[in-house]
Amino acid sequence: MHILVVDDDPLAGEMTAALLEAQGHQPLLACDAMEAVEQLDTHSEIMLIVSDMHMPLISGLALLEMLREQGNSLPFILLTGDTPDAALQQTPGLAACLRKDAELMSTLEQAVNQALDLHD
Repeated sequence: MHILVVDDDPLAGEMTAALLEAQGHQPLLACDAMEAVEQLDTHSEIMLIVSDMHMPLISGLALLEMLREQGNSLPFILLTGDTPDAALQQTPGLAACLRKDAELMSTLEQAVNQALDLHD
């Protein structure tokens, strides 16, 4: 399964990609929203997007809104260093909002499986 990982922090992006790879997925990396759009245009096999929330210029939430406006309905998981509030969790079109913490390996795997099950 091809999954696009969007993160302006190269180390964090690599860590997220490594977690996804360990779960049997094929991650593609993008360092910002514009590169994410390019990757989506280039790789039609992408089935899911995992994006950092806090990025310069275009945040992960703004990327989600931009993609939805363009008619892109791929499942979208948001990662944040903060504790996600209830309003954020209820964002339309968002499959999950996860905290970047010690539990990320298990919470990310669970969220990816749920997002892909719902999308099928």
